[in-house]
Amino acid sequence: MDYVESILLGIVQGLTEFLPISSSGHIEIFKVILGNSFDPKEGLLFTIILHFATALSTLFFFRKDIIDIFKGLLTKKWNDSKRFSLTILISMIPAVFIGLVYEDFINSLFNGNLILVGAMLYVTALLLFLSDFLKLKQNKITYKNSFIIGIAQAIAILPGISRSGATIAISVIMGVDREKAARFSFIMVIPLIFGSMSKSIIDYDMTFENYNILNLILGFSSAFITGLFACKWMIQLVKSSKLYYFSIYCCIVGSIIIAYSFNNGL
Repeated sequence: MDYVESILLGIVQGLTEFLPISSSGHIEIFKVILGNSFDPKEGLLFTIILHFATALSTLFFFRKDIIDIFKGLLTKKWNDSKRFSLTILISMIPAVFIGLVYEDFINSLFNGNLILVGAMLYVTALLLFLSDFLKLKQNKITYKNSFIIGIAQAIAILPGISRSGATIAISVIMGVDREKAARFSFIMVIPLIFGSMSKSIIDYDMTFENYNILNLILGFSSAFITGLFACKWMIQLVKSSKLYYFSIYCCIVGSIIIAYSFNNGL
């Protein structure tokens, strides 16, 4: 993997982690475009670095919210910060369960299966379309709702289903305020990313020896910077009910890669 590929994959991760077009799906697409020239262990470390970058960009963007949450957690009285933290913990349950129980099966899906990616992009497109045009009674993020949103996040482990798209769409369809839905979607994934990173580093005994450090730095930097812009842009798009643009995009990309797969016997 050369420096240009590192920057390119970082940009793809930074944009697609927040925009509702599936980061995992697009990474799989670009792996095929780049010829799958990745050593498995090197590719895993690079993926961890990219996810770490987007997690940090989320922390930076929502730094005031997160500081307020921690301040609230340090008080003795029950408050909105403690309630919000509990909804985050509840939302993590489905993804943690699926990730631990079906880890090997999930890993097997990330092998350049573009037909699966294309099919799941159609699912993402449908969710995004419905979120812009369904008008339901306004609702809050309750404990029950947070668990349902967590199920959407767990399903979004599949490459091609956008995590942010699925969680925001389900939230909006259930009547949650659009801006609050986006905020919850982006913050809820932070503990999962850091937990998943820690588990992978321990399981695979990750070190930085024998790796091109500059490749990792370039990938990290490009993912972090583009992640900041994408996060801000996504919130504006959710508030203005313009997710159907990405619904169209997902349908087009899904159709192209499915057609490509059949034509090339993938």
